[in-house]
Amino acid sequence: MPAEIILQQTPDAASLLDKREQLAAVRTTLAERESELAQLRAQLKTFEGRYLRQVGILYAQLDELEARIAEREVDLYDSDSARRHAEETRRQAQETHDAAFGSAHEAEEFDPPPSLKALFRDVAKRIHPDFARDDAEQKHFTLLMARANQAYSRGDTETLQRLLDDHREINASIAGEGPTAELLRITRQIQHAQRDIANLDAERHTLLSSELAQLHLDAEAAAREHRDLLTELAASLRDQVADAQRRFELIDRQIAAHGR
Repeated sequence: MPAEIILQQTPDAASLLDKREQLAAVRTTLAERESELAQLRAQLKTFEGRYLRQVGILYAQLDELEARIAEREVDLYDSDSARRHAEETRRQAQETHDAAFGSAHEAEEFDPPPSLKALFRDVAKRIHPDFARDDAEQKHFTLLMARANQAYSRGDTETLQRLLDDHREINASIAGEGPTAELLRITRQIQHAQRDIANLDAERHTLLSSELAQLHLDAEAAAREHRDLLTELAASLRDQVADAQRRFELIDRQIAAHGR
């Protein structure tokens, strides 16, 4: 083999080995990030369920009473300011009710639209582990399929479409065999994995910055002091609900006294 051909092929072989190692490393990082984010999602979802059962429904009761009080004040005072206040408190009551009861109701009635089902089937045809060419790809496809399943359960069309587009971009736009084509495919896969890691990190930051995550941290801090923060919040809200109920009964008596 001529020396110039050997010199031309050697850098490609070295680059290919380096890229394979880089791809394996970035995929390991991606798998770790996905596992961490899945655990965080599950942790916050469990906490949110407890919060809604213990606290959210009491907020809904309280805001409903406040809305009813404001609406009765319209009957008592018959003013524009009273009507505006009644509209605002009723809107707040509806938002609180939806927050407390909407998530569970939507989860029970989640029925994926045909377009989502079709997209999921299209993705599965391409990234199912059974279609992998080797052990490394099978491991990667298993992670991709887990991500697709999670996206499908959340109705996340964007993630499913991105999985499909990535597969098409790598396998359709880069045709051919040999080191050069493989090097291009691996380079593109590394870029996709790095992008996904950045997206997962951004989502994790958003979750940790949410009010729910902060409340969860506060609850964990209270637990270390042998306190139950949600139980304490619920007890305080029950007192507020009882007070609102008394105010509602009082305004009812006032309206009756005025013959309205």
